[in-house]
Order: sequence, then C-alpha cells, then structure tokens
Amino acid sequence: MTSTFPDISISTDRLVLRPFDATDVPALTEMMNDELITAWTSAPHPFTTADARDWALRAAPAERLSGRGIVFAVTEFLTHRLVGTVRLHNTDWRTLSTEVAYLTAPWARGEGYACESVLAVARWLFRDQKFERLELRTAADNTASQQVAQKIGCISEGVLRNAWIARSRTEDGGWTDIRSDLIVWSLLPEDLDEVRAPRTDGSGYAAAFPGWR
Repeated sequence: MTSTFPDISISTDRLVLRPFDATDVPALTEMMNDELITAWTSAPHPFTTADARDWALRAAPAERLSGRGIVFAVTEFLTHRLVGTVRLHNTDWRTLSTEVAYLTAPWARGEGYACESVLAVARWLFRDQKFERLELRTAADNTASQQVAQKIGCISEGVLRNAWIARSRTEDGGWTDIRSDLIVWSLLPEDLDEVRAPRTDGSGYAAAFPGWR
C-alpha cells in the first residue's frame, strides 16, 4: 500500500494552505507567467490557462495520491486570493524525508509569505507526520530564495555543481537556458526550536521547482 499525505489544509495567522481548485486557475496562470518565476522554474513558458488547469486539477492532486508529496495553494486568510504555492516532492517514506519548493506571486512579495508558509508546512511535517528531514535546493544565483532558506533555519549542506537549468532573458526579449549550480539546504525537527517567527520583510520569491510535471 502506497503511503500518502492526508488531504488537509494548514492555517497560519495570515494564510490558508489548501488543495488547488478550479477557482485558482486564472490567478495561477498570471502568477506562473511572471518573469522571475519563469527564470527560476522549469514550468512551461508561456504558461497557458490549459497548463494551469492541468496543474491545479490533475498534476497537483496526483502528487499526493501517488505518494510523491503534496501541493498546497497558498492563499490569504482575509481575501482568499492566491499568493503562492508550496510543494513537497521526492518524498522517501522509509527515511521520512522530503523536498520542499515554493513560489510567491508577484503581487504578494514583500509580505514574508514564503517564510510563513514553508515554516507552517515544516511544523506540520515534523510534528504531525513525524518526518525527520526537509530538503531545499536553490539555484546558486537565486539569492532571494537562499534568504528564505536561511530565515527559516535551514542549514547549507553543499553544492550540486552544474545541476540545474535556469532561464535568462536574451537581448531580443526571448529566453535562453543557462546552467546553474544548486545549493542544498536541510531542516531537521530540532532546527525548528531555534527559529523565530519570520519578519514580514518578504525577500524571497521562488525556489527551484524541478519536475514541474
């Protein structure tokens, strides 16, 4: 029998992390076409409404049902608007470890939502699901994402050389692939004891989001 995460929502003071649904498709489409998200993820570009619908209604639920992980739509508690996503993937149920990736919508940056949402997922993962390791990988030039990792208490473990393909703007306004190192970070249950509540100065927008499909 395949182990799976429960179909749940997680709440913080400002956010609700829940499964994606059809109402998220327009905002998800807009978010995923942001230049910074295009640069640091492997998501299709341009990201169409069909892509968003497929992700929200098929691919994201399949992550949980297959046992690979779980995907959360991050929404504001008061406005219900989509402000980002947090995804657990590459889950190993024997070692109780998984990898986290996150995105923040351009209209929600500067609020500290990335730190708040990832910390909420980490606490749930360690305390309720009894996991022992959370891993995060950031592109070497994605300094904003590295700041999020540091703020939530992650420890840098090393560099995977030439392990990622990011995208960069060309002179004619298009995109070209560029090779990048990946920095590997980890968070363990005992590390959370040393984490203070994140400040809402909101650096950080997108971790490398490998294997979008």
